[in-house]
Amino acid sequence: MPKPRPDGLDSPLVPRIMRWMSHANTWLYQKSGGRVGGRFLRGAPVCLLTTTGRKSGEPRTTPLLYLKHGDQVVVVASQGGMPKHPQWYLNLQATPECEVQIRKATLRLRARTASPEERTALWPKLLEMYSDFEDYQSWTDRVIPVVILEPR
Repeated sequence: MPKPRPDGLDSPLVPRIMRWMSHANTWLYQKSGGRVGGRFLRGAPVCLLTTTGRKSGEPRTTPLLYLKHGDQVVVVASQGGMPKHPQWYLNLQATPECEVQIRKATLRLRARTASPEERTALWPKLLEMYSDFEDYQSWTDRVIPVVILEPR
């Protein structure tokens, strides 16, 4: 059973606010080459992930925290501990080819969900980068996916 989310986070306004903030961050990041919007709380690095919409076929860009792991980029489908997977993760399941912008560099990558063993190995590194992932996991019954983005 998940821990209750803090007061106010279950408001129906939260997803709208998250969406608005994501759009604003994406715009600022793109306009500044990542100088603005390239860091989150406690300095966690931010990238822009562009997926193909599974229904629309249109490009969809989302700012995400990321961890560089060799030539891989690792992202977490946490959605702040919400009960459902984020749309970008569902898009990657349908079409794993994607692009990631880190500062001014754009990488063409292919996504896959980390195996349980890979997730176990990466999770402490992700928590070191952004400890709130631990809270997010405690707020949901779903196992929050760790996604590995690899060069095509």
